[in-house]
Amino acid sequence: MAKEMKEQFLEDAQGRLVPIAAVKPIDLKRHEAVTSIMADTFRERDRLVEFKKSIWLRVQDFLAESAKDSGARKFGGVKGNVTLTSFDGRFKVMVAVNDTVQFNEKLQVAKQLIDKCIASWSEGANENLRAIVDDAFNVGKSGLVSTSRVLGLRRLNIKDTTWKKAMDAITESMQVASSKTYMRFYERQEDGSYRQIPLDVANL
Repeated sequence: MAKEMKEQFLEDAQGRLVPIAAVKPIDLKRHEAVTSIMADTFRERDRLVEFKKSIWLRVQDFLAESAKDSGARKFGGVKGNVTLTSFDGRFKVMVAVNDTVQFNEKLQVAKQLIDKCIASWSEGANENLRAIVDDAFNVGKSGLVSTSRVLGLRRLNIKDTTWKKAMDAITESMQVASSKTYMRFYERQEDGSYRQIPLDVANL
């Protein structure tokens, strides 16, 4: 019965079943073209997912072999970024793992400690520092503070015990929200530069 319904009716965008006989020929051809293209698209996506897994495993196998050859117990690691180049220098494979960092409630502890520092120091230049700090802890449109600006505070060379505690609190507040693995493949050109081999349809 379900098969017969599928052969006789077509579901529209509102979920209603429309008799195929009532569908305009051009609309039916458009529907068939799009669904056929998407079927190929999903197959290609699944193939690329398997390709990515295969590359990751092959790189990890090589790193393990390289570590064994050099007598090291570990080389690279799951979070390690690595670049591998062919012996003739023609090809280069880069694998990078980028983490998305978020902060937990300890970030507010860090802000309180920083405010305590600024309040205890003499005025003047510290007003500029307060502006930098307030900007770093300012919540953006996404409802989150800027990770790069907060972490940038740790690069300030301030020798103060309370400030150091604040920086430690920032470190402790950091949590990895997600990780994404990037793989890039390059071929050397005649001028010695490397051109990335695009696997994005838009760049082909």
